[in-house]
Amino acid sequence: MISKNQIKYIRQLELKKYRKREGVFVAEGPKVVGDLLRRYQPVAVYATEEWGQGDRSLILNGIKRPVPLTPVTDDELRRISFLQHPQQVLALFRLPDISAEAISPSSPLTSHLSLALDGVQDPGNLGTIIRIADWFGIDTIFCSEDTADAYNPKVVQATMGSIAHVNIIYTDLMRLFDSLPPSYPVYGTLLDGEDIYQQTLSNEGIIVMGNEGNGISEAIRQRVNRRLLIPCFREGDTAESLNVAIATAITCSEFKRRK
Repeated sequence: MISKNQIKYIRQLELKKYRKREGVFVAEGPKVVGDLLRRYQPVAVYATEEWGQGDRSLILNGIKRPVPLTPVTDDELRRISFLQHPQQVLALFRLPDISAEAISPSSPLTSHLSLALDGVQDPGNLGTIIRIADWFGIDTIFCSEDTADAYNPKVVQATMGSIAHVNIIYTDLMRLFDSLPPSYPVYGTLLDGEDIYQQTLSNEGIIVMGNEGNGISEAIRQRVNRRLLIPCFREGDTAESLNVAIATAITCSEFKRRK
């Protein structure tokens, strides 16, 4: 049984200010919740009988812990769900807290290939990019402060569980880039870049992807020292640009293909 206060509390978590205040986010569905349970201890789990049968415990850091499970009916799940078609389970997890040291030049998070998102606004695009990063083995995404919130329920759902496998760090990108050695590779896809299929690509560096409408901001462009272009293979009348998530997938694929 779920109370009216619990329903109100969960529904408020659709808004960033409440997620930030409470320090929790919402995940839904067996796939997304299941992946997160392998990494994080949940604050609460609300599940129908279909999901909640059997041993609902998890092992974190070698210790078996019970899942704080509240049984709900299908109707109650619909009342707390942010999905058009709720899927058996909704869980609350603590927002990850990555320390400031994680973005230092000597950090292992910057010792291999990572992504930086400069003002990506669409939740669907952000969720897809997180999923792409997971697929290509990219562990870290640096996000500008004006990038959409990765813990928005729409974004979490779009990641299909990949949010459990990728470090997402919101930071001042200018400060981050200024802290890096001048020779550290900072890649960006730009219209005046060089054909990505003809360039030397490194195994470490940061790939910057820009806003859906405006691309990479002018200030961040000045920090890009490896300018890339995804060439268009159709002559004449064609699409003006690629969706940012599609461009991310193409770029990551080419880096990993070289490796």
